[in-house]
Amino acid sequence: MLLQPLLFIGLLLALTLPALASTTATGDHVKVRLITPSQFAAGQTTTVGFYFEVDPQWHVYWQNAGDSGAAPRFDITATGATSGDIQWPYPARLPIEHLTNLGYEGNVAYLFELTPEPESTSIALDINLEWLVCKVDCIPGFGQMSSQWPVADTTQWNKSDSDKALLETFAVRVPQEAAGSPWQATALSANTDGSATLTLNGSGPAPEVFPLNGDWLGAQAPSAMPTDDGYQFRFTTQPGVSAPASAGFVIAQQERAWRFDAVPLGGDDSTVAPTTATTALWLLLAAAFAGGVILNLMPCVFPVLSIKVFSLMQPGVSRRERLREGLLYSAGVLTTFALLGGLLLALRAGGSAIGWGFQLQSAPVVLALAVLFWLMALSFSGVFEFGHKLMNLAGGARGGAFATGVLAVFVAAPCTGPFMGAALGAAAVLPAVSAMAIFIGLGAGLAAPFLLLSASPALLRRLPKPGPWMDTLRQFFAFPLYATVIWLLWVLGKLVGDIGWVLGCSLLLALVFALWLAHGAGRLRTALAVVIALSAITVSGATLMRAEAPTLQASSTLWQSYDKTAIAEARAAGRAVFIDYTAAWCITCQVNKKLVLDTDHTRELFKRHNVLAIRADWTRFDPEITEALEALGRNSLPVYAWYPAGSTQAMLLPQLLQERMITELFDSE
Repeated sequence: MLLQPLLFIGLLLALTLPALASTTATGDHVKVRLITPSQFAAGQTTTVGFYFEVDPQWHVYWQNAGDSGAAPRFDITATGATSGDIQWPYPARLPIEHLTNLGYEGNVAYLFELTPEPESTSIALDINLEWLVCKVDCIPGFGQMSSQWPVADTTQWNKSDSDKALLETFAVRVPQEAAGSPWQATALSANTDGSATLTLNGSGPAPEVFPLNGDWLGAQAPSAMPTDDGYQFRFTTQPGVSAPASAGFVIAQQERAWRFDAVPLGGDDSTVAPTTATTALWLLLAAAFAGGVILNLMPCVFPVLSIKVFSLMQPGVSRRERLREGLLYSAGVLTTFALLGGLLLALRAGGSAIGWGFQLQSAPVVLALAVLFWLMALSFSGVFEFGHKLMNLAGGARGGAFATGVLAVFVAAPCTGPFMGAALGAAAVLPAVSAMAIFIGLGAGLAAPFLLLSASPALLRRLPKPGPWMDTLRQFFAFPLYATVIWLLWVLGKLVGDIGWVLGCSLLLALVFALWLAHGAGRLRTALAVVIALSAITVSGATLMRAEAPTLQASSTLWQSYDKTAIAEARAAGRAVFIDYTAAWCITCQVNKKLVLDTDHTRELFKRHNVLAIRADWTRFDPEITEALEALGRNSLPVYAWYPAGSTQAMLLPQLLQERMITELFDSE
């Protein structure tokens, strides 16, 4: 008779008294503990979490569990505090037979935030847990936790803050807001073959992409295809499920992740621009060859090449000697292109991002080129005998043809003509062998005209016969070289400020004085001239290395300096954006500015249509501009990117602009 009252009293106590405090739970192959500080700070939000310790080869799940499994459930009742939503570290794909699950193989912490309420002196949590742990077979687990913590002025952690460090480790893997992501989700389409395509714009290796919800998109890893701006990811979809209005994704790369909650669904994938990387290699090689041929007409290359052609026209030059000269010149061109291409590929493999013409982002290199062209121009003008010896190196002397080829490539580097942009852009992302083939194709195009002349007596006979006119033409060609010197001094000023062109002009003056002093003089004056020249070079170089680069600014009230945040905000607001990727050392860029971009016609059009005009100045190396060019599939200048209002894709304009091209951008509006 006594036993029944005792059982009744025990049951009543169990129902009415609070459970003993517990912050742990256990199940088959899983141990769970609640990680919190021992004391919370008043008014301060603190991240806490559930730490799941899982046996080897077993796993628990992400919020989208994938093809099978189930995400854990957390029923949290907080007293004296406000609790936030569960924060899920980005997952891994877990293949199980023919299925793909999304979860964590090994230990993981699911995080949430606690904020003490005003005037609260303690926090109490009552928690019910449910989870599923799987290997091949799956075992459900259940747990309850209940405990209380004081609230004071500061947060205190036990275990020498090891728990805090553990939470911070997993907090890094929690997806952040999409606004801070280096990737932009620009399009989502449902395709006619039952797949879906997500377009991401950005640069670098392809990230991992996980759908936030498994109702429509499958969990299998999507196929990634490079585009001019980034990548396209093709997902499988669930059979018989209609496409929603939007879908969410988590983008993960290098232990960081970003969350895109609602990427709107667009049309089918038929309007997606083709990728440069998938263009047939033979077409890229043809474009590279054509671009190399056009380089021969550039004002820096043409005078040098013309003097070399004069050497073939001299009386007494045999066909064998001409062919030898053509082959040596071609070897110089191809070798230099191969070395520059190899350097670019080596830097790319090392993680650096540079582009064609990168050497002209160095002030010492620009000054050295200005000196070289200055001496060449003086020699063309016949100012001093040393100039004839200099031109013999680029003329008929043994080995001179090879040196001319090297010089032609080096001075052609700032020029990017028609056909070259796509070829060089593809070389930036193609495998090393294919990329090197494109550089060799450019070299072959540059070398082809001279090699053809040297190998064809019939073509040489069509040229005017040698005579006094050659000396007159040589003197005439000095003037493009003088103009090139002026341009290089201007570039130097852009790189290091006014001190650049002052140093450059002073060095040129000192060198001319030294050459005049040494002309027809004895050993003493010659030695003095050498000392003056070396001193001028040393002082100029040392001063140049100490010079500070000026702040680059947009050239007018219309054009703004490059700001990727402003670009993103304008595109998000549905505003059209035009980006002029330019540099002071890019001749084609300067011509396009003068004739098209900086005209009243263009300014009026851009203002009328509220276009954000950006001038991305690459005169000096800028990693953000380099990355933006890579995202467009380009690594040379000029590049003109047009984003129509509301568009997700950039349209690249030709490298040689005309005003009608700018007008046509707005014809459809």
